[in-house]
Amino acid sequence: MAKPVRKAIFPVGGLGTRFLPATKALPKEMLPVVDRPLIQYAVDEARAAGIEEFIFVTGRGKGAIEDHFDHSYELEDTLRTRGKEKELKLLDEMLMRPGQVAYLRQQEPMGLGHAVWCARTLVDDDEPVAVLLADDLILADESCLAQMVEAYHETGGNMLAVMDVPKEQTKSYGVVSPGATSADGKLVEVKGLVEKPAPEKAPSTLAVIGRYILQPDVFKHLAKGQKGAGGEIQLTDAMADMIGDHPFHGLRFDGKRFDCGSKIGFLEANIAFALARGDLGDELRAILKDYQ
Repeated sequence: MAKPVRKAIFPVGGLGTRFLPATKALPKEMLPVVDRPLIQYAVDEARAAGIEEFIFVTGRGKGAIEDHFDHSYELEDTLRTRGKEKELKLLDEMLMRPGQVAYLRQQEPMGLGHAVWCARTLVDDDEPVAVLLADDLILADESCLAQMVEAYHETGGNMLAVMDVPKEQTKSYGVVSPGATSADGKLVEVKGLVEKPAPEKAPSTLAVIGRYILQPDVFKHLAKGQKGAGGEIQLTDAMADMIGDHPFHGLRFDGKRFDCGSKIGFLEANIAFALARGDLGDELRAILKDYQ
C-alpha cells in the first residue's frame, strides 16, 4: 500500500523579476488573484488534499509570506471590536497551527531542484512528499493535488500533473516521453523526461506543470548537484534519474491551469477566478463588454 502524502514543499525563493517593480518589496507569491495571494491558493489546494505539514523554502525579502499565515493581533482585535465576525473567521481559517509549518532559506537561486533539496532534512527517508509551485494556479472543482493523491494511492511511486501544450511551447516546460495510457486517457506512464526541449526535439507535447508527488529518493539524486538547463539544478533531471526505480505516472488533471509567472497568465487568472465567483461574476461580465 502506498504511504500517505502528509508533507508538501512550497519553493517560494524566486525573485519575481518579470513583475518588477511590483515585486521589488513584495514577494511574487503574495500577488493577489482577486482577493487572495497566489501562495494561499497553493496552500488551500494542499490542505484539500490532506496535507498536514507545510514546508516553505524562502529567500531574502519573503517575510510577508510568514506574516500572512500567522496571527495579526492588532487586525484581529480591530475586527473583533467592530463585530466583523466573517472576516475574523476568514483569518482564522488561514492560520498555520503550531508545529504545522516550517520556513527555511535557499541562500541563492540555483534552480527548482536546489530549492526542493533544501528541504531534505524535514522529510523522512521513507515518506513521499508533494511539491507545489504557486505560479501554477489551477481552477478546478476538485483540488488538483487531491486528484493526484487519489491516483497515487492506486499506482504508488511518483506522480506528476501534466497537460498537453502546443508543440512550439515545449521549450518552456519539462516534457514527458509517454508510455502506456489508461483507458480514460488521464493516467500516462512516464518513460522519460526532458527539460525544456526545442520543439523539434521534444518527445511529446505532454508538459509537466508545478504539482508533484515524489518518493524521497529524489533528494539523493538532487544531492549530486548536477546542473542542467539554464545552468541550474533542475528537478526534472532528478526525476528522470528515478525512472525505473518506482512506478512513474503523469495525471491529466481536471481543471484549467494559469501561468501566473507571466503577466498575461496572471491577468487571465484574475478574470477567470472573478468570473467563477457568484459575488463578482455578473458585474465583471458587464464590465468586460465595454472592452470588446
